[in-house]
Amino acid sequence: MCGIFAVFNYPDDIHAFRRRALLLSKQLRHRGPDWSGCKISGNNILCHERLAIVGVDSGAQPLTNEDESIILAVNGEIYNHRALRKQLRSGVTFKTQSDCEVILHLYSEIGKDVVNHLDGMYSFVLLDTTRNRFIAARDPIGITTLYQGWSSSSPNTVYFASELKALNEVCDKIISFPPGHIYDSLTGETTRYYKPPWWDGEIIPKNPINYTVLRESLEKAVRKRLMSDVPYGVLLSGGLDSSLIASIATREAAKLAATQNGYQEDSDERHIGNSGKNSLTKFNGLHSFSIGLPGSPDLVAARSVAEFLNTIHHEYTFTIQEGLDAVHDIIHHLETYDVTTIRASTPMYLLSRKIKAMGVKMVLSGEGSDEILGGYLYFHAAPSAADFHKETVTRVKKLHTSDCLRANKSTMAWGLEARVPFLDGTFLNVAMAIDPEEKVFREGRMEKYILRKAFDVSTTGGVRYLPDSILWRQKEQFSDGVGYGWIDSLKDASEQHVTDEQFANAAERWPKDTPTTKEAYWYREQFESWFPQEACIDSVERWIPRRDWGCPEDPSGRAQRVHNSAYDNVANV
Repeated sequence: MCGIFAVFNYPDDIHAFRRRALLLSKQLRHRGPDWSGCKISGNNILCHERLAIVGVDSGAQPLTNEDESIILAVNGEIYNHRALRKQLRSGVTFKTQSDCEVILHLYSEIGKDVVNHLDGMYSFVLLDTTRNRFIAARDPIGITTLYQGWSSSSPNTVYFASELKALNEVCDKIISFPPGHIYDSLTGETTRYYKPPWWDGEIIPKNPINYTVLRESLEKAVRKRLMSDVPYGVLLSGGLDSSLIASIATREAAKLAATQNGYQEDSDERHIGNSGKNSLTKFNGLHSFSIGLPGSPDLVAARSVAEFLNTIHHEYTFTIQEGLDAVHDIIHHLETYDVTTIRASTPMYLLSRKIKAMGVKMVLSGEGSDEILGGYLYFHAAPSAADFHKETVTRVKKLHTSDCLRANKSTMAWGLEARVPFLDGTFLNVAMAIDPEEKVFREGRMEKYILRKAFDVSTTGGVRYLPDSILWRQKEQFSDGVGYGWIDSLKDASEQHVTDEQFANAAERWPKDTPTTKEAYWYREQFESWFPQEACIDSVERWIPRRDWGCPEDPSGRAQRVHNSAYDNVANV
């Protein structure tokens, strides 16, 4: 991934603005420390901060077509770029080995319908100079981040950036650009292009579970995300989701090691990267990474998985004080004051720094499974299967405000890219089409039963994906699994920082989106110190617990009635 800053229809001297634009783009350099680029055409400017993953030597951005009539800046990865290249008319000249360049040439043939052909995670801005047309788009679920802004002093000017911090100095209206949408300056409209069959939560699916299809669609999702010219690894918490991704990645990495020049997929030759070489061989195998407080449930479980999979495992611990010291910076990077997101982001942020220091640029992660399959423990309280399904649809649609935001910004704070196989389009369509009666909790079926069962080969004689103690381990939210003392320490710290009088007057200070706990007040106060402009609040969305289901105010999984202490089971892992 990378960082984007772009302005369309700047009202004054664009060349005089160039220096300011570069400084604003520099606010995103943590996302792309490898190279910086800038292109001006007319009264438009596109800036890019690059993190080189594919086409390392030749993919500097912004990209242009042969006559430089189209300029493109992309943050993301296009997994089907090789297949798309083959679909283009003959005579197209590619300047780079970047997976993103295909967007330029596909746009020149089919226009903005290009977004309906991309398989990947991306945000991009594209300038068509022949039509003075500017388009911007974001991937279907919002795995990548993108913000749009305006200034009342020049209402016809439109700003885009990968993070809020590049816009808050120049815009007085800022929104999080909606996932699955495309903006077109010719109409001034932003329209939804992503229209999957499951989008309407009122339509309850009736498909029976097919364990083979579910398993194979996830395996394929992991496989395509191994596209890389640089060393990569897996985030391993020891929970079901990250452990399954690690297990599948281990198998796929072994296939790649056996076929140095790549492998075949659906008759389309796909290499791990454009170099045609397996980047794992440069790094001596698949590396896994975990973090937690000393003795935490996640560390114990992750160690067990790593031993089972024979990964090269790296285990890190942090102290409560180190975590507390990082919170202020984390809020700056996350650009949110949501309680759950900040709690879970802190260990991920600390771990990402350690990983990047080892020379790793990309990791696979397990976000999305709990939203798709109703894995959070509060789903136990769903009144019916229909309500269960509607909530999964809502949670998937809101991923860009929570887990995707956390995974993207916690890692990209250090120039580390996180890829999320569970949010693959095909896997999503398969999993969201399953009858929710198959997903709900009942006697003999724990959360995410169908996912666990799909990878349970104990009765078929196949090679096991995971130990049973992990495959059937209860859900632990990341902020809980790193050590129960972490959330408790955050609550204690907020008690020290926020007086009773301050909290009593919270509604007067913040009539909009008023904090309901001292912890939430503390985060809101720190967010405001970084982003004092009123416009910045409009881009934030907090997770609100389902109080109508009888769920507690605290979003922690540990606060749910059905939770069993992981510490009680550590000895069995």
